[in-house]
Amino acid sequence: MLEPTIERRPRIAITMGDVNGVGPEILAKALAHRELRERCSLLVIGSLHAYENARALAPGAPGAKKAAVPATETSPGALIPVFDAGTGDPPLCPGQLEVEASRCAVEWIRTATRLAIDGAVDAVVTCPINKEGIQLAGCPSTGHTEIIAEMTHSPGYRMCLFTERMRIVHISAHFPLSEAIALVRRTRIEDSIRIAHAALTRLGLSRRRIAVAGLNPHAGESGLLGMEEGEEIAPAVEACIAEGIDCSGPYPPDTVFRRMYEGEFDLVVAMYHDQGHIPLKLIAMDEGVNVTLGIPIVRTSVDHGTAYDIAGKGIAREHSLCSAIRLAVALAEAR
Repeated sequence: MLEPTIERRPRIAITMGDVNGVGPEILAKALAHRELRERCSLLVIGSLHAYENARALAPGAPGAKKAAVPATETSPGALIPVFDAGTGDPPLCPGQLEVEASRCAVEWIRTATRLAIDGAVDAVVTCPINKEGIQLAGCPSTGHTEIIAEMTHSPGYRMCLFTERMRIVHISAHFPLSEAIALVRRTRIEDSIRIAHAALTRLGLSRRRIAVAGLNPHAGESGLLGMEEGEEIAPAVEACIAEGIDCSGPYPPDTVFRRMYEGEFDLVVAMYHDQGHIPLKLIAMDEGVNVTLGIPIVRTSVDHGTAYDIAGKGIAREHSLCSAIRLAVALAEAR
């Protein structure tokens, strides 16, 4: 007689980020949403003390327990396991850059990534860190994405921002603008389009219409305002079309994001960080999710920073983190 199949909920590790930013508060507020706790098995990697302190700002947030090992089994209404990865509790100084807190944040990221690589968790969701802080703590990387890409040996990673109506893949992320422009090359654009197409396929979208933004005003105006569109971007689009990918462009960057928002496209490939971030954060700041593509694990994150100016004041909004958890669950289930 066959045993009944028992569905296992995705195991999600959530890193607390910088405890002196809004990370603990938005985490406690997100976990107060019972539907999130019912959709997955949760493991918080961070400071139990910081989480319990943040519960005062989050009515309905569940209690927590210290996990001696990174166990991930929990159930609706149960205490949330918190694993500190051996770091202990960093000093709580809301609104201040504190090196020990940054060092702990880096170790929590590394721990969660190792768990995902080993298959102990199905996805990693990250709360915000401070880039200056992690470098002061001795980490040479510029953010979560670079740490995770290095640990997973993924040189071809891409940053992506997702909302219900907007999806943006950037061909480069944290580079000075002069260096980002130098990265607008055919091979990098082709790889970005392929990564974007694979992500839309994994999400199960029936339509996967990809628009590619230009770099220059008016998408170069036939070479009058720049040559990158004709020399690098258009050939990349043509190569991907030949592979059967539904993509088009380059389009003027001042209108293509609006066209996606209105439903004409399912994703836009942006040529640099701010080109993609500004329109999404203008329209959907609270719902945006940062997704790292081109790596062998599922990783999502909030699309905002530590917000030191409002840390500890009880006014931080958890919506982006809730969206990040939901997307992590969906991507984990798709795998």
